[in-house]
Amino acid sequence: MTEVESERDRRACVYDAARIAEWVAGNPLDYQYPTRFPDVFMYTRELVEDIFGNPFHPVSFDPAWGTDTVVAIAQGMYESRDFSAMPILADALQDAGCEKAAILTHCRDASQSHVRGCWVVDLVLGKS
Repeated sequence: MTEVESERDRRACVYDAARIAEWVAGNPLDYQYPTRFPDVFMYTRELVEDIFGNPFHPVSFDPAWGTDTVVAIAQGMYESRDFSAMPILADALQDAGCEKAAILTHCRDASQSHVRGCWVVDLVLGKS
């Protein structure tokens, strides 16, 4: 890869990051997103959503929801990097009194990819 190609790719990544942020915020700009890698764009959008949530509607976490069960489920997923228990975490949070739709929906969304750094798991574990 030449220096010019590398710089072009770097600028494309910056452009992509800006578009992803706009899409996550639900406020896309008028210009058309380049459709060279639509599947990469969708996966990147899912990761940004999973890690940051919606930065324009931050969600607070009530410490009362952090029961032993909730923390154990979140800690297990965090350590194993297996997030298949997200719906179970949603049930445990709801049993603990959580009624925040953003949290429960994020945990129960079967189409959502989850990774270490998931904003809900980080909220439960007290990570920033």
